[in-house]
Amino acid sequence: MTDEEYNAFYLSSFSLLVRQVYAMTGDFNEAQDAVQEAFVRGWANRAGLSTEEGTPHAWIRTVARRLAVSRWRRALRGRVLERQQFSRRDVPGPGPEHTALVAALRRLPGAQRQAVVLFHLCDLSLAQVAEETGAAIGTVKARLSRGRAALAEYLGDEEGPAGAAGRRGRGSSRGDERMANCA
Repeated sequence: MTDEEYNAFYLSSFSLLVRQVYAMTGDFNEAQDAVQEAFVRGWANRAGLSTEEGTPHAWIRTVARRLAVSRWRRALRGRVLERQQFSRRDVPGPGPEHTALVAALRRLPGAQRQAVVLFHLCDLSLAQVAEETGAAIGTVKARLSRGRAALAEYLGDEEGPAGAAGRRGRGSSRGDERMANCA
């Protein structure tokens, strides 16, 4: 099968094959994914596919069905393993500090919350935060400063904004350097 023939086969057969695999699997999105993957695999094997015998449809349908079944089995196996793993241990809920921090973060304006989370929780540098948010470094510094001040107020921290935010960076030269850059 030539490239042009394969492209024409794809355009004329994709929706039909999706409907057929959907009827077999009962999951439309999975059927689309499986048929698409089967066509990708068929592209590498297009020279061996013949349109005269009707084998391309059967080949794609078989590959798609096998892919869908394999994915279903992997998902089932994953759910079983997950249940076994998590049913054996009793995981305590979040502590009061975690709950208070989340509540305080929710009270921050979105831009400040994003800067604080990216810098302190995701451990990004000022330049990385600026790049990810599309803001200037000075703007990121201001958002961090205001966000830490508000968090200190919300959390009732007597040490002030530098103390509340600086705890993460203690013992780390990178964290100390970041705090100095933000001040």
